[in-house]
Amino acid sequence: MNSVPSAPLATASTRPRIQHVEMRGIVKRFPGVLANDHVDFDVQAGEIHALLGENGAGKTTLMKILYGMYQPDEGEIRINGRPVRIASPRDAIALGIGMVHQHFMLVETLTVAENVALGLPSSRGLLTDLDVVARRLRELGERYGLVVDPHAYIWQLSVGQQQRVEILKALYRGADVLILDEPTAVLTPQEVEELFAVMRQMAREGHGLVFISHKLHEVLAISDRITVLRDGRKIGTRPARETTKEELARWMVGREVRFHLEKEPARPGPVLLELEDVHAESDRGTPALQGVSLQVRAGEILGLAGVSGNGQRELAQVVAGLRPVTRGRVRLLDQDVTEASPAARMDLGLAYIPEERMKDGLIQEFTVAENLILRDHHKPPFSRKGFLHWPTVYAHSRRLIQAFRIKTPSVKTPARYLSGGNLQKIVLARELAREPKVILAAQPTRGLDIGATEYVRERLLEQRTRGAAVLLISEDLDEILVLSDRIAVIYEGRIMAVMPREEATVERLGLLMAGVEEKEKG
Repeated sequence: MNSVPSAPLATASTRPRIQHVEMRGIVKRFPGVLANDHVDFDVQAGEIHALLGENGAGKTTLMKILYGMYQPDEGEIRINGRPVRIASPRDAIALGIGMVHQHFMLVETLTVAENVALGLPSSRGLLTDLDVVARRLRELGERYGLVVDPHAYIWQLSVGQQQRVEILKALYRGADVLILDEPTAVLTPQEVEELFAVMRQMAREGHGLVFISHKLHEVLAISDRITVLRDGRKIGTRPARETTKEELARWMVGREVRFHLEKEPARPGPVLLELEDVHAESDRGTPALQGVSLQVRAGEILGLAGVSGNGQRELAQVVAGLRPVTRGRVRLLDQDVTEASPAARMDLGLAYIPEERMKDGLIQEFTVAENLILRDHHKPPFSRKGFLHWPTVYAHSRRLIQAFRIKTPSVKTPARYLSGGNLQKIVLARELAREPKVILAAQPTRGLDIGATEYVRERLLEQRTRGAAVLLISEDLDEILVLSDRIAVIYEGRIMAVMPREEATVERLGLLMAGVEEKEKG
């Protein structure tokens, strides 16, 4: 294969447009993992090609190879029929390939125009040309429906607007093919529709788009073709109009998946968790929670909906005892725990499934078995006369590994060698196995495949039936609607509304998530 030299980005307008990108027989190995196993994938100008698969199936790895972030161990990439070597993202950009990452690559303290110009040569030599950049951004914004103020600072923009900046940045650099990695994960329903309109416009203009997503209904709604990966291998490619959600799920998981969970009517009991006028600060010392009041009853799931960054993380940490309350009270099982330690809350019957599993949920250097008994290692039957009873620990761990479908070579494998989805399963298995009275579940299925998500949701419903009070914090609106008995919406640290599930619609929740106040009824 011929090497592609690092070309100046200004040549993007003079090179031939990409009509077809092919990846042939791509193999990528990491220590102990075959991430891509002879995968074929292609995208054509004017189409939206979805890349679908479980967590760890190899989707993002494959696209990072296309974008030059990884080098393939075997296989080749062809652009318009010509073999190319993409040694870095700079090479990819010079060839006309852009990528919008799941976690945005923006500098918050710079303006939109400054972020786009960052790393690019100025048209005026040593002098800046931000006015030229801003003018071009306005043109692109109007053309594709991506209007953003070029002079606004990134920190002033909503998550949806920041995503627009990432797309504009790729278009400004001349991307003919754009890779979108889980682009809807942080958007309101209305913002998702706006993004899809942008994607359709880009396809009409001749761009090729690769859409990575876990959400089957979105893939079917927006894609022309769909390719499914499982365990690093390509299972198949189908036109979207010729497949179904059930078939795609079967390809992804290798078995039938139930989409409609059996859910008995809720029988709410006494209030087991209560927040009264709770205020708390963010890590920066700014207000994160501003007068939050919520009640969660035994035998119900209260879903907390909101776009990422509106106080969900701080609220979960307040309930778990990991963030101080500046005003207000937290009550657990009729006891004031506002000043209580996390351990005291756990002993009262709180289970915590944290959003940041690597920081708050696990010890990476510990084995799978050690992490599965982390909360109760000092208690019988795991501890006898001050010593761990390993046969009991291992038997318990094997049961949980099987029940939660945790993929690990052994109970003695260090946690750091497992994928993010499997680490989340360890946390879930440990917390739910304790049969808690109150469950605080923050993003419990984030990063999990369809099969594991189905399993986790069934277990949460089982806990509800058992009489536990469940506070479900999720940015997945489908999950909130499927599991919740009541739904609360949080925006900028305030509760916008609390409603029974039957009164909630996607449109109503989307407006509340965007901060639109409801009009007084009557």
